[in-house]
Amino acid sequence: MRGRRHGYIAVAALLAMVASGSPVRSQDASTLKKDMIGQWELSTTERSKTCVVTLKSDSTPQGLKLELEPGCAAALPFTKDITAWNVRGLDIVRLQDAAGQPVIDFTEVESGIFEGLRQGEGIYILQNLAAARSLAKSMDQMIGDWAMVRGNGRPICGLTLTNTEATPDNFQVFLKPRCDPMVATFAPTVWRLERGELLLMSQSGEAWRFEADDNAQWRRVPDSADPLIMLRQ
Repeated sequence: MRGRRHGYIAVAALLAMVASGSPVRSQDASTLKKDMIGQWELSTTERSKTCVVTLKSDSTPQGLKLELEPGCAAALPFTKDITAWNVRGLDIVRLQDAAGQPVIDFTEVESGIFEGLRQGEGIYILQNLAAARSLAKSMDQMIGDWAMVRGNGRPICGLTLTNTEATPDNFQVFLKPRCDPMVATFAPTVWRLERGELLLMSQSGEAWRFEADDNAQWRRVPDSADPLIMLRQ
C-alpha cells in the first residue's frame, strides 16, 4: 500500500528533503498526480452505479482536465458538477467544480483504491478501470459449486454461488443439504466480491469474509487454529 515504507527509507527521504529544502508534501503530491493519470472507475461501494473518469495532465484555470463518460450524470447525479481534478494536501485526490470547490475528495485506502464520502449520500469508490473490470470478470469465474471444508480437509457444507442478482451487486447463494449446524445457522443468502474478498451474507446482515490464499483456495478471515476453507468443486 502506498505510504507504507521501512523506517530507514522514511528517514533517508526526510534527510534528503531537509538537505534540498524541498517540502515532502509537494514531492508526494507530484508523484500522486502522475500516478493518477489515466482511466478510473467511480462507483458506489457495491458497484451498482458506475462512471468512467479519465484524469488528464493538462492544466485548466480550475485545475487539471478530466473527461466523464456520457452516462455519468445519469448514474451518479453529483458528477454533473465535476469539471476538473487536482491533488490537495499530502494525499487527497479532489474532483472539483468550476469554482475550484470540492465535489468529492478521495484518499487511498488500499493500493489503487480510493474512498470518498459525500454527506447525506455515503461512500464512493475510485479505482483503476482495468482493475475494476478484472474484478467483474473474476466474479463471473466464481459462479458454480463450492465445498466448505475444515483445515484438515473434512467437508462440512456444499454451496452454489449463482449470478442471479438478489439486490444490487449481491447474488444468490444456495446451501446444499446436510450442512454443518454452524453453517446452516448462519444460512447465507447472498454473496459478492469486495476488494479482493469473497463475502457471504445472511438475511440478518451477518457476513463471513474469505480471502484467496496461495493455493487458490478461499480461507475465512480472521484466520483461526481450525480454519474454514472454500474449495471449487
